[in-house]
Amino acid sequence: MIRWEPPDGEPGWARSRVGSATRPAAMCSGPGHVVVYGNPAFLAEFGEGAIGLPARESMLGLRADAFGLLDAVLREGRPLARWVTRDDEEWRLTAVPRRDPGTDEIHGVAFHLRARSDLPIDSGG
Repeated sequence: MIRWEPPDGEPGWARSRVGSATRPAAMCSGPGHVVVYGNPAFLAEFGEGAIGLPARESMLGLRADAFGLLDAVLREGRPLARWVTRDDEEWRLTAVPRRDPGTDEIHGVAFHLRARSDLPIDSGG
């Protein structure tokens, strides 16, 4: 997999460690939260080997409460978010249920992480 790098001509805010390019996001399937997709930021944080593994085994550094949130989203079928700790840094974990469009059955969870230091981008316009 080719990792995304902003071109040299990008504005300064695009080259800083903020924004969606630095926010790990993934989709998981089933109660074991097997990772079926990870964006480039997810792959950079957790490795390409995380795809196909349960999140609890591949997302090292996250505490149990993070996976408890994924369990609750899958069980309750509603979006949830909380601050979690990864390697002594605070991250905002936001997760939503993934539903089968034909049956409305919940079959997994999609989520993303945002570091507390990662402020929303304001383009000034």
